[in-house]
Amino acid sequence: MIKELAQELVTLIFDWGYVGIFIMMAIESSFIPFPSEIVLIPAGYLASKGEMGLMPIMLSALGGSLLGAFVNYYLAITLGRKFLLRFGKYFFISEEALLKMEAYFKKHGHISTFTGRLIPGIRQLISIPAGLAKMNIIEFSLFTALGAGIWALILTLLGYYIGENETLINQYLKEITYGVVGLLFIMGLVYFKYQKTKES
Repeated sequence: MIKELAQELVTLIFDWGYVGIFIMMAIESSFIPFPSEIVLIPAGYLASKGEMGLMPIMLSALGGSLLGAFVNYYLAITLGRKFLLRFGKYFFISEEALLKMEAYFKKHGHISTFTGRLIPGIRQLISIPAGLAKMNIIEFSLFTALGAGIWALILTLLGYYIGENETLINQYLKEITYGVVGLLFIMGLVYFKYQKTKES
């Protein structure tokens, strides 16, 4: 039922064109749980048929992702940690999820606003601990745009090249996710060693 509702919603949004993609990606990037896969993969498929353009899709997706991220960022600054821990569940933000995001942010520092955007389950909410830490807005914007842009490009190209084959999409999406997580782990080790060398 949820899948059917999501499909109907996506169909409605695509009737709105690039504005619809912008709106859906803003929702996906905020505290409302919504998978970006069901927006960008079909958009990529439409681009392969010449019904949409890759560049406008990317600009719409990136703009929407940034808007949603800013919502979370300023929500955290305005409401504060105590409020979110107590009332976050009413905004689809569980205490467990918030603590998980904070631990990830503290462990990886400001660069986590980039790496976190590429990890399922962390992507949508990583902006909240950044807001609680009052991370520099320019740095936050750059890291968020980079991470969101890479993820949007992966999904859009996936739809562009194999948008008709749902089985292949599921297979490649899992493999890409594992690959991205593995790459981020390696990058984290390199960064950690660099920091240790720098301190020495």
